[in-house]
Amino acid sequence: MSGIEGKVVAITGASSGIGEATALLLAEQGARLVLGARREDRLAAVTARIGGEAACLRTDVTRRDDLHALVALAGDRSAGWT
Repeated sequence: MSGIEGKVVAITGASSGIGEATALLLAEQGARLVLGARREDRLAAVTARIGGEAACLRTDVTRRDDLHALVALAGDRSAGWT
């Protein structure tokens, strides 16, 4: 995965399974992550495991407003990671 370092990547379903594995792999590759999932406790644990290069937001992909909020957070982060 060349070229991923420093890029902002939004991942849904990031609290477990493939989403969590993808988040951990991309974090190892230097990506900055915006993670979404319904289970806030598990989502927070994955975010904490990754550290400062990750942010999270409770996201239910069946809710359009949740997806808009996740994309907006990713956009904000790509403009200037804080």
